[in-house]
Amino acid sequence: MAGLGDIVQKAFYLGVGLATAAGEQAGEKLSSIGVQAQKLADEMVAKGEITTEEARKLVDDMIKSAQQQNLNQAPTSNPERPKKSTEPRRIEIVSDGETSSSKSPEDVSQMRKQVEALQEELKRMKNS
Repeated sequence: MAGLGDIVQKAFYLGVGLATAAGEQAGEKLSSIGVQAQKLADEMVAKGEITTEEARKLVDDMIKSAQQQNLNQAPTSNPERPKKSTEPRRIEIVSDGETSSSKSPEDVSQMRKQVEALQEELKRMKNS
C-alpha cells in the first residue's frame, strides 16, 4: 500500500505544479499586455492624439479587459463529466505494464488471505 501513497503524493504535487505554472504564465501574459498597452498609449500621447490622463485610463481599461478575458477562459470543469456526480470516480491503478488480469487464481487467493490476516491484526491492535 506504500505505492498507493506515493501515487497520491505525486498526483498532488503534479496538481500543485500545474497550478503554479498556469499562474506564472497568466501573470507573464498580463504583464506583457500591460507593457504593450503602455507603449501604445505613449505613442498616442507623443502624436498628440490623447492626453496623459486618457492614456493612463486606456492602459488600465486594457489590463482589466485582459484580466476579465483570462478569468472567462479558465476551464471550470471537464465537459465530458457531469458537474455533480453522486458516484465516486473510478480510478484504475496499473504499474509497469502489470494488470489485474495477469494474476493467477492462486495469486488472488493468496492476496485475499494476506488482506484477511492484516484485517485481523488491525482488529487486534484496535482492541489492545
